[in-house]
Amino acid sequence: MKMANPYSRRDFVALSVVGPLVGWTPWFRPKELVVGDARFRILRNRRSSRRYVLLDGDRDAARQVLTHHMESQRGTAYLIEGAAREVEIAGGKLDPHRMFSRAGAEASLRSLNPGWNQGQVTAALDLLDRQREKLLDALIPPDRGLLIALGSGGTPSATDVAATAERHSLPQPDTPQAFYLCTDPADYQALAASPYNVVLSRNIIARDDGSLERRAAARNVRFLNIDTRPGDAAAQRDMLAWAESHLP
Repeated sequence: MKMANPYSRRDFVALSVVGPLVGWTPWFRPKELVVGDARFRILRNRRSSRRYVLLDGDRDAARQVLTHHMESQRGTAYLIEGAAREVEIAGGKLDPHRMFSRAGAEASLRSLNPGWNQGQVTAALDLLDRQREKLLDALIPPDRGLLIALGSGGTPSATDVAATAERHSLPQPDTPQAFYLCTDPADYQALAASPYNVVLSRNIIARDDGSLERRAAARNVRFLNIDTRPGDAAAQRDMLAWAESHLP
């Protein structure tokens, strides 16, 4: 009897990001994903359509929350390594929150590397172009699953986002730094019943900032960002737990 292959196309895509390995065996699954010089540690806990990502190397509290969460929660998590907010690429710096489009990455590269010439910028952008889709293929969940991000790209507060968002619920106006940002209307409906601030943002017409949120909205991916004040592990843990128990 022919046995079913227990590994998905995404497993092999993730492997291709890391690169071919000598002596690779069918039961091997990579523990790291590399894009440019940015490295993501991969944590897996049984099969699930849940995906998680941490893009802020300097968010130690969020890293601890997600690492502990994956001990009991099914899904796959991608945690960026390092202790800095920016990552290295082609000898320069890049904000990982702006790496999900060429336009967003270019703006970040020019801002963080003012001494670079056009050739250096183009080389880094071309490198990202070759690897970006492999990263997205690993992050985007199958079967309309949910992609959950911890931390943010520097969004000031829920009230700032709510000013241009499609819908919002702000039951905690005195703590605007703690909020959910989602791209799916059904998820918003569920989260609006929570005791936490939440905004629905699907504005894909706005300026291309290279964010994962914008790319997820453009691809009709269910995306949820959970942000709190830096270091507030208790709030992030509670908000993650509430989302897990109330979203399919």
